Amino acid sequence: MRLKQLRYIYEVARNGLSVSSTAEKLLTSQPGISKQILQLERELGVPIFIRSGKQFTGITPAGEKIIALAGEVLQLVENIKKVAAEFRSEERGEIKIATTHTQARYVLPQVVERFRRRYPRVTFQLQQGTPIQVAEQVARGDADLAIATEALDQFDNLIRFPCYRWNRCLLVPKGHPLLEAPAIDLRRLAEFPIITYLYGFTGRSELDRAFRQAGVRPNVVLTAADADVIKTYVRLGLGVGIVASMAYEPDQDRDLVPIDVGHLFEDSVTKVAIRRGAFVRRFVYDFLALFATHLTREKVDRALALKRQEEIDQLFSGVDLPRYGCRCGSEPWFEAGRR
Repeated sequence: MRLKQLRYIYEVARNGLSVSSTAEKLLTSQPGISKQILQLERELGVPIFIRSGKQFTGITPAGEKIIALAGEVLQLVENIKKVAAEFRSEERGEIKIATTHTQARYVLPQVVERFRRRYPRVTFQLQQGTPIQVAEQVARGDADLAIATEALDQFDNLIRFPCYRWNRCLLVPKGHPLLEAPAIDLRRLAEFPIITYLYGFTGRSELDRAFRQAGVRPNVVLTAADADVIKTYVRLGLGVGIVASMAYEPDQDRDLVPIDVGHLFEDSVTKVAIRRGAFVRRFVYDFLALFATHLTREKVDRALALKRQEEIDQLFSGVDLPRYGCRCGSEPWFEAGRR
């Protein structure tokens, strides 16, 4: 049994049973992968994949267990490499962060800037995607950290830590009728066309829940994955925008007027996730502490030692999370990772 054979079966399973896609990703040949998988099956005495001619069409029950164990072995190999790298140089390496547009665009820049001043020889790889894609990347071991508000709880092999709370901001053009309203409630808001996030993005579930509980049907006319697109269509007059509070930038968005609507919706919590069993390098601990000051190495290590997510949630239940407020009116605003 060879390590590359385990990598081949693991990657073929991850790539939808496509040997060609796996060969392209691993920079090797399709016949070579097929030959190694067949040799492994003969050695083990059981088939791993179901075949139709030369094509893989499924995974056998034995194959499911073997591939899962192969994934654990490959993670241990990666951990060994990281341990060696840690002892060779504690201040050199790479952090792969899977995250959404909102985090990458509005939250992470100031954190990355401060981190780079401390670790100039550590490079960043930001992998943007939907919340479910972000979670999948870390669950598969393709990234070190996942940062998102949605979807991280859908993967059992991810350990999640709360980072900060945030709410929503209503963006309207100057002179909009809502600026004259003494108070805005959900019924009044539903009278106007709304532009907001796609379902599954940036706390959209909390927004939908608020309208549903109030018995109000919002007039959502356009949805997008990121706030920059939402603001573009608000400027075109297609509707009012509901965006994450940190997405309003006073200097760049002077033509739009922000209205704090945090009283209409429950706070959302952005979380960071690590794959269970992954080795965490020292500079990754330091990045976590910069991103959210309560994520000290001691606290993170205590969480990593726990077996159940409920225990981890209890560990952080008493933490007063930093909060992004709308940068308008008298509402306070905090940078993520700062008190």
